[in-house]
Amino acid sequence: MLEWLKTNATAARDKLSVQVSKYKNREFMDAVVSGCALVAAADGDISSSEKQKMIGFIQRSKELKAFDEKDVIKSFNAICDQFEFDPQIGRAQALRSISQLRKKEEAARLLVRVCCAIGSADGNFDDSERAACRTLCNELGLNPGDFDL
Repeated sequence: MLEWLKTNATAARDKLSVQVSKYKNREFMDAVVSGCALVAAADGDISSSEKQKMIGFIQRSKELKAFDEKDVIKSFNAICDQFEFDPQIGRAQALRSISQLRKKEEAARLLVRVCCAIGSADGNFDDSERAACRTLCNELGLNPGDFDL
C-alpha cells in the first residue's frame, strides 16, 4: 500500500512538471513564485528559515525546473522583500501577479496545484497554508473544493 502511494505521488509530481513546462513564460513564473510567497507568509511572517526552505524547494522542484533557477530565486526574493516591507503590500503584490492568470483557467488550476504541492512539501499542509491556497482560488475564480481545500 505504501509503495503504491509513493508511486502515485511521484507520477502526479512528474505530470505536474510536464504541465508547468507548457506555461514556461514570465507571467506564469511570477504567479507561481507569488503563490509560493503567499503560502510561505500564510502564518503572518516569512522567516529566514522559511525563505531557505522555499529557496531549497525551488531549487529542487520538478515543477519549477522549467524556469531558470536564478530568475525564480530573484523573483521569489523580490516578492519576499515586499512582504517584509509590509505584509499587506506583499500580499497585494502577490495577488496582483496571481490575478494575471484569472482568465487562463488551465494555467490558474495548475498554479493552485503547484501551490498545494508547495504547502504540503514538508509533509504538513496546515490550516494557514490551506487558507492561502483558498485565497488563490478566490483570486482566480476557482472553486476551492476542486482542490480539496
